[in-house]
Amino acid sequence: MKRSITTMLAAASILTIGTFSANADRLTILVGYGAGGTYGQTSLLLARHLKEFVPGNPTVVVQHMPGAGGSKATNYAYNAMPKNGAFVLMPPEMIVVSQLLRPKKMKFKANKFTWLGRVFGANQVMSIRSDTGFKTIADLQKNEVIVASTGKGSPTFLVPTMMNGILGTKFKIVAGYKGSKRTSMSVEQGETKGMTNSWVSWKKNRRDWFLGCGTKCFMVKLTQVGYVKEPDLPNLPLLTDLAQSADDKAAAAMLSTAAVIGRGLAYPPGVSSSKIKSMRKGFWNTVNSATFKADAKSKRLPVTPIKGAEIQKIVNNALKMSPEAVKKARKHVFPNK
Repeated sequence: MKRSITTMLAAASILTIGTFSANADRLTILVGYGAGGTYGQTSLLLARHLKEFVPGNPTVVVQHMPGAGGSKATNYAYNAMPKNGAFVLMPPEMIVVSQLLRPKKMKFKANKFTWLGRVFGANQVMSIRSDTGFKTIADLQKNEVIVASTGKGSPTFLVPTMMNGILGTKFKIVAGYKGSKRTSMSVEQGETKGMTNSWVSWKKNRRDWFLGCGTKCFMVKLTQVGYVKEPDLPNLPLLTDLAQSADDKAAAAMLSTAAVIGRGLAYPPGVSSSKIKSMRKGFWNTVNSATFKADAKSKRLPVTPIKGAEIQKIVNNALKMSPEAVKKARKHVFPNK
């Protein structure tokens, strides 16, 4: 398949979907979303700096394969990505949730990836346009609101559907948008009336919708999804706190794994232990370097790194959720199946 260069930034290139070819002087980062959101922005940030800390100083290339909320790229990475250490995946934050809820559709095992580390994590914040006239969960339990989604593996689908199941809200999801940029554009243009997004992405890309607008903000925040509240959102309730039953709280906690996984890198199964060791070291040195942190700050991207081995433990533990709780969560998200 023809491969085309769409942009070049410093030592990093962004490529459209295409064939992979082995090249000792190149490291490819595969991203399952478009270039406009924090996945694309974080992959470019890594691409500009990894070269300095990875053995061989390879040129770093970013390749986008959007589809199914990041699951298309994850399925590809697990089953077809070369195992020579020259190709890494930026996993979707809902990778664990997707495996638990849709095991037949997900052609991967999240715990079989080797996690190299993360740059940052962030809570999801479910929001709707203020001109809907709705401001509370109680309002959404009585009134239907159309919200935008990139696909069934994405928080933009999983969060509102889980809210429908746990809280009885009436979100109607329109899926198929390619990336958070186009999804939020649909909200801006009135095609849809709301969506969830990471708080990092909201603040970076749609800051004026939430901050500095007093009582006249474009969007109303409804809940956040994570294990702990965002420091600057102390009064916005967590979905786990809004849930009533033990199973519903477990379902909400399952979604919260996304806040820990965040934006990072992982190797597919089969990469040699020596490559893993050198890349984990290179990743950690990259995200802790002064130049990386300064670049991230200039792009309004946070840096709250976690080592790959730590994420590996978190993923493994999350997959131990009881079958009963998984069944209840699946019923919330896919009530007709």
